[in-house]
Amino acid sequence: MCEANAYLIKGDDQELLMEAVDSIEPESDGFRLVNIFGEQKFVRAAIHSLSLVDHKVFFKKNDS
Repeated sequence: MCEANAYLIKGDDQELLMEAVDSIEPESDGFRLVNIFGEQKFVRAAIHSLSLVDHKVFFKKNDS
């Protein structure tokens, strides 16, 4: 399995947004996450970093 978990960075903490993310689709003001069960979530943030070995995607809200 190659799915990843998506996290939102909040200061020094990481909040789990969604598990088993299969698809990340860019939208005009954020990203749509879709997991292996077809569940969807929209996040208004930028991709901060990826940890491919650990299957993690980190998002961070813009400071504007």
